[in-house]
Amino acid sequence: MDRKILGFIPARGGSKRVPKKNIQPLCGKPLIAYTIESARASRLINRVIVSTDSPQIAEVARMYGAEVPFLRPESISRSGSTEMEFFEHALSWLEENEDYEPDLIVLLYPTSPLRRAESIDRAIETMLSHPEADSLRSVRRCSEHPYKMWVIEEGYLKPFVKGMDANIHTLAYHLLPEVYIQNASIYITKPSTLREKGSPTGDVIIPFVMDEIESIDINTPLDFHLAELILKELEGAR
Repeated sequence: MDRKILGFIPARGGSKRVPKKNIQPLCGKPLIAYTIESARASRLINRVIVSTDSPQIAEVARMYGAEVPFLRPESISRSGSTEMEFFEHALSWLEENEDYEPDLIVLLYPTSPLRRAESIDRAIETMLSHPEADSLRSVRRCSEHPYKMWVIEEGYLKPFVKGMDANIHTLAYHLLPEVYIQNASIYITKPSTLREKGSPTGDVIIPFVMDEIESIDINTPLDFHLAELILKELEGAR
C-alpha cells in the first residue's frame, strides 16, 4: 500500500489533574509508551509522530521509537487548545520542512493505553472503505444516558435533554435510544477535511464502536489505578 498514513500522538506537558500524566508510569512503562507501541505495531501506519511542547515527553517518545520532529508552541499547548490547532501546526510544519502530507491522519491520544494495534488497523480499513467519509471517530456505548442527566437552575433540577415524553427520564435504560460517546481512542481524518471543512470531523463521520476495556481514557489517579488492575489481569491471562 502506497498511502501515507500518519500515526499522530498529541501529548502536551501541562496536565493539571495528574502532573506529567503522559509520562507517568503505568505497570512500569510511561503512559505514552503504550500508544507509541500500538501505533508502531500497526500494519497500516507507516509513520508515528508525537506532537508535544515538552522536551521531557519528547525524549521519552523518541526512546520508544516515535519521531518528534518539532516542539509544539506553548500557545497551542494549553488546556483549552483544540485538535484543529495542533493539526494545522503539524501539517504546516511537515509541508514546509519536509514537503510531506499524509493521506490519512490517525489521531491516537496517549490516555488510551489499552487500545490494540488490531483495532487501529480495523479503524483504518473502515475509513479506507468509505471514500465519501470526512472522518472516523471511535465511540463506546454510553453507560450513563443523556435522558438521565440534569442541570441545576435556580435550585431546581431541569432535564439536560428534553424528550417528547415528559416521563422519558423515568424509563428503564433498555427502553431508551442507544447513545454513543466518543472515547478519545482512534480518530481518523484527512488533510482535505481540515482544509475544506475547517474541522477535524467534517460532515460525514464514520462510527467505530469499541468495547469498554479499549475505551478506558486516563484522566485521574483513579483511572490509572483501574488501568493498572486491568493490565495486570490481562497479563496474567496470557
